[in-house]
Amino acid sequence: MTITAAHLQHALQSRLAPTRLEVIDESAAHAGHAGANGTGFGTHFRVRISSPLFTGRARVAQHRLVYDALQEFIDQGLHALAIEVL
Repeated sequence: MTITAAHLQHALQSRLAPTRLEVIDESAAHAGHAGANGTGFGTHFRVRISSPLFTGRARVAQHRLVYDALQEFIDQGLHALAIEVL
């Protein structure tokens, strides 16, 4: 299965109820780097997110919520995830 931005967006939407969410596949910019799969898709993503579940939590805890929500994709080969909490 190729991991897509839509897959990640759906998982984050259902698990974190974000008020703002943008998922960007940056895999093509990492061709030839560690973790790249040669297709230019599905390995390196940027997530920009805001969620009420982040309120009162430290940045590390906010990021942990995102990683936990996306664990199934990490297990499938998601190599890099840049998280921007808005």
